[in-house]
Amino acid sequence: MDILIVFVIILVALEHLYFMILEMFYWDKPKGLKVFGMKLEDAKVSKTLAKNQGLYNGFLAAGLVWALFNNNFKEIAFFFLICVTIAGIYGAYTTGKIKLFLVQSIPAIIGIILILIK
Repeated sequence: MDILIVFVIILVALEHLYFMILEMFYWDKPKGLKVFGMKLEDAKVSKTLAKNQGLYNGFLAAGLVWALFNNNFKEIAFFFLICVTIAGIYGAYTTGKIKLFLVQSIPAIIGIILILIK
């Protein structure tokens, strides 16, 4: 079971590292515009906000990676997985995009469930 938990934690951490890279470096580039479904004009206006948002996603990824190198990794990972879940719920609610919830929150919820049943 611990191997499955570690796998999910790594998966969620990699997702957030990817989000960080997209938001901080590719927000107004073709890849970022495609992923986020934005027009270049809108992306340029919101670029600073996206970089800030990307930084927070980087913190979530860092927290999950840090958890893996800690003796009580489940407790630390549990906290960061809850943060990821809440961020996904709020993001989906404020943007009206259920895909955001599915991509961000569902893997984190699976991790939380695995930790709770272990």
